[in-house]
Parts: sequence; structure tokens; C-alpha cells
Amino acid sequence: MRLKDKVAIVTGAARGIGEAMILRFVEEGARVTLCDVDANALKEVESKVNAMNGQCFMAVGDISQKAFVQSMVEDTVKTLGDLDIMVNNAAITRDAILHKMSEEQWDQVIDVNLKGSFNCLQAAAIYMRQQGKGTIINVSSTSRFGNPGQLNYATSKGGVVGMTRTAAKELCRKNVTCNCISPGTIWTDMLKAVPPEAQERLKAGIPLGRFGDPKEVANLAVFLASDEASYITGQTINCDGGSFMI
Repeated sequence: MRLKDKVAIVTGAARGIGEAMILRFVEEGARVTLCDVDANALKEVESKVNAMNGQCFMAVGDISQKAFVQSMVEDTVKTLGDLDIMVNNAAITRDAILHKMSEEQWDQVIDVNLKGSFNCLQAAAIYMRQQGKGTIINVSSTSRFGNPGQLNYATSKGGVVGMTRTAAKELCRKNVTCNCISPGTIWTDMLKAVPPEAQERLKAGIPLGRFGDPKEVANLAVFLASDEASYITGQTINCDGGSFMI
């Protein structure tokens, strides 16, 4: 087990990529904190963890609120004994084209995706610096390269990459790594709601010719969270079927 006896927090854990990360981390021996705003969906993930004989703690709240994030980190350490891995996965979309995007749509996305990631990054970094160890994994998106109708989302996810690189440089002397996963088009509930014709157009633009599975992103997170990736920091890795080969 690559994560045996390690403790992880995963935000946005109620579904999709976040849920897949939780289940893979538990499979690899980690104790986990499940964080999301959706308490009912989070309970379903908790039931899956319990069925695997895993140990978990639920944190229901808004990561854009600094006080909640600080208490989540503190409660994780008290309940699960440590904090080795922080995964900043939670994100929202509020799509609109530039000239029709409201200030509220902009603020909502920036508050969760960028400020929320900062809150979690900072709270984890403070604890990990004191411990002299730790791994932080931020989740961006290939939408950061520019996607019509997602100016707010692309900006937030581009910011996450810059945040990752800077944090990595600041934290490396304390033996804390910080990397970023940038998923492409992944088969989640959001994609399943897209009309079939549009799905086919999206798929046609992917060199591997298929959508990604959330578990494939989770597998990358397991690697980055493990000792196998101990000499990797400040990197952004695309998990996108070859859509952006840079």
C-alpha cells in the first residue's frame, strides 16, 4: 500500500474526481477527510469508505471561508492523527460569455476555485512546515488554456498553476512538495449531461479518442501523494488523453 498510515484531505470529495481520489487513497491505506458542501452526497461516499473498512472524517462546509478551512485541518489532525496530503480539488463553474458574465458569476468562481484553494493550501502549509513533511496537490484544468464561456473558470485554474509553482519554491526547504494535476475532458456527471452530439465533437478532439475516467486522475494523485514522487515538486501534469502536449 503506497499511502499506508498517511492522512489526506480531499476537497470536492462528494462526486466525480474527488470521490475517485478518496476511494483510491483508501485502497492505498490512507485515512481521509472528505470535504464538500453537499452533506448528503458526502454521506454516500462515507458509506463506500466504511464498506472498504477505511477510516474517514467528514467536513461539510465552504472552503472560501478561511475559518472553516482552519477548523477542518485542526479537526483532521485531532481525529485522524496527522495531515500528510492536502488535495485541493473543489471547484465550481458559472459559465457565460465575456460580455454577458455577471460580477456575481465571476466572484463565485474565483471565491471557490482560487481563494478556496489558497485557503486550503495555506492552512495545510502552516501545519506541514511545522512537521517538516507533507504533500500538496492542487487541481487545475486544461480549460486554463482558454475556453469560450469560461473566462472566470479559466482564470481561476490558471491562477492555481501559478500558486502551485510559487508554493513549491517556498515550501521545498521544509520538505513539503506541491504539484498540480490538470485534467482534460473527464467522464463525470457534468459531461454526462452534455448532449450526445456535443460529446462526440469533444471526443473527436482528443488524440486518444476517448474521455478520461475519474479513476485515471485519481491514480495520478496517488502517485504524487506517494513516496515515489518525493523528488517532484512545482510541476503541472496534464491528464487529458494528449489534448495539450506541452
